[in-house]
Amino acid sequence: MPDLGKYAVEVGAAYGLSAVLIVGLVALTLWRGKRVKRALDAAEGRRNA
Repeated sequence: MPDLGKYAVEVGAAYGLSAVLIVGLVALTLWRGKRVKRALDAAEGRRNA
């Protein structure tokens, strides 16, 4: 990592926050995808019954 001088803490915090937000968005996307798949499977089951 390059020498950031007096801004090292701020830049490190920005990187950390960005990583947390990206992981959170990926987790939210996977969670919603599973929920929608279950709903679609249920709707198809009702239609085919």
